[in-house]
This record gives sequence, structure tokens and C-alpha cells, in this order.
Amino acid sequence: MFKEIYKNKRVLVTGHTGFKGSWLTTWLLNLGAEVAGYSISVPTVPAHFEELKIENKIKHYLGDIRDYEYFYKVCQEFKPEFIFHLAAQPLVRDSYENPRETFDVNMIGTLNVMEVIRQMKETVKVGVIITSDKCYDNVEWVYGYREDDKVGGEDPYSGSKGAAELVVKSYMHSFLKQGFPNVCTTRAGNVIGGGDWAKDRIVPDIVRSWSNNNAVEIRSPYSTRPWQHVLEPLSGYLCVGAELYEENSEHRNQAYNFGPDSKVNKNVGELIDEMKLLWQNSPGWINKHVDDGKKEANLLKLSCDKANINLQWYPVMEFEETIDFTMSWYTNFYFDKNSVFEFTRDQINQYTSKAKERGVKWAL
Repeated sequence: MFKEIYKNKRVLVTGHTGFKGSWLTTWLLNLGAEVAGYSISVPTVPAHFEELKIENKIKHYLGDIRDYEYFYKVCQEFKPEFIFHLAAQPLVRDSYENPRETFDVNMIGTLNVMEVIRQMKETVKVGVIITSDKCYDNVEWVYGYREDDKVGGEDPYSGSKGAAELVVKSYMHSFLKQGFPNVCTTRAGNVIGGGDWAKDRIVPDIVRSWSNNNAVEIRSPYSTRPWQHVLEPLSGYLCVGAELYEENSEHRNQAYNFGPDSKVNKNVGELIDEMKLLWQNSPGWINKHVDDGKKEANLLKLSCDKANINLQWYPVMEFEETIDFTMSWYTNFYFDKNSVFEFTRDQINQYTSKAKERGVKWAL
């Protein structure tokens, strides 16, 4: 799997206490990597990272990605061969309340990571910089965005992610033209799965309400999103990271989209209706659509042709499987109460088995 590249390698994950970061950290441990994590805090209560109880299985650093000096000190101490940069202010609606902080974390934080990579060329071999599908200037056309489409959206969050892409591009072309380190950016979004309790995200909002036997209020039931399980883009990050562990890799200084098949684009109402089938006595949902002027894109999907052709990466799960994985995680957490670490690891193993059965290259 992933050419066994990660076994016994030193891998640093920024944002490891977040939803995607905690899943990636668990997967890397499964792959035999020596993992360090760097995050400002544990972002939610409850939190997947804390429920996993993996703090003692990794080197766990608490620090602000905007603090270049401390981040550089941590990297010099750990000496990572791989850096996966996920630390971010991840919420569109929060970006309207705190636009300066959003740009500071998402743009300057990325600048700090790129500067550490530049300064530690002898140590760092690979940098995978995770931005977002919302980095694109979304005009809500019906076809998927390609990696060379214009970046920089209308809301502060999208603008900050577009700015992060420009920072990485500048470093790629100014400082990383030959040899190690090899760097790329990756773009995915609307990931769902067990262990997410962030505010203003659809699945966490639903399970919070339903676990308290309340109907959930939905503000944008007709918005269409490319729903995918969190393991889908993570497989892409790990796939391209493994490919970059080759000097002057053809994948260096590239951007890659990792999204679901186009038929998985469903609106929010359809998502909830599928989830209801897997939650006993679901209280359902209430349409609370209100135009408050805080724009979020109603239509957004990605073209993944580049990843399909260059990396032979493909999404593994159908929409129904994605919802089943997600809801089984939450029903285990709220009702069955089996070990979160074991259940999460089992889902990773199930996912990789599905990938192998379906002939996906990274799993073979």
C-alpha cells in the first residue's frame, strides 16, 4: 500500500487534532510511520483526536501555525521527511466574522510551512499542502473545476485559500525547481465521516440535534455538494505524497483535485434523507432557508481527470457507502460505545480492502 513508503518515516501533520488531521494521523500510524502533530488546540468538544486517545502514540505539539519561530523549532527537533499541512481556519461562515484571522491562519500559516520546507531542504523530502475546493473562483457553472482554473473566491474563506495557493506557487517556482523537497497542493472539500463535531457543518449539526432527539434546522437544503468520505481525499494526499518521494518526481510543483464521482453530487436535503434511513427514530429536519447575505456557493464540483490519469487515483465508495460509513461511526459513538480508536482503524482497513478489491493502484 502506497509502495510501503511511509513505514518508519518521520511524518509531520499540521492540524492533527482536527477532523481530517486526526483521521490522517491514525492512518499514518497504521502504515507504520513515526508521526508528529502540530496544532494550536483541540478544536471541539467532543473531538475525534481526544476520543482516539492517540496523544501518547505520536509526538504531540501544541502551537500556532502563525508562530514561525516555534514551528521552525519543532521541525528542527523532529526532522520530518514528510509534511502534510492541514492546519487552517476551516469554516466559511466564521471567515465573515473574523476575516483577518482567516487570512492570517490560512495564508500566513501556509507561508510559514513553505518557509520551513525551504530552510530544511536537507531534511524535508515531501510537502503536501492541503487547501480546499473553495480556493476556486466559483461562478457556479455545471462542470467541474480543473486545477488550472482561476483561484480566489468571493467570501473571505475562499479568498484565503486562493491566496494560500498563490503563496505555494510562488515558492515552487522561486525556490523548489530541482531536487528535493518535492511539493504539491491538493484540493478537496465537503468531506464527511465519523468524528466531526465542527460548528456550521451539516453532518455534525445533524448528529448533534438527533442525538438530543431534536429535528435539525437546515439553512441551505438545495445547495449541491460533492460529498465524499474523509478517507477519499486522504487516500489522495497519501498517494501523491508517496509519488513525490522520488527526486524530481513528475508530480512536483503540481496541484491535484481529489473529489468524488460526479454522480455523488447531491443536495443537502438528499443527504439528510439518506442519513435518516440509518438513524433509528430520526427526528428529521426543518427547512430554515434564510438569505443573510453571507454567500456560500450553491453549486461546486471538481474535475479529477488529472489525478485519475497521472496518479491512477479514483474514489472508492459510492454515495450510499459513504453515508453508511459515516452513520455507523456515529451510532457506534452514541449508542454502541465500542473503542473509537479500534472502530476508526477498522473503517480504515475496510476502506483499503474496498480499494484493493476495486483495483485502485495505491492499495495494490
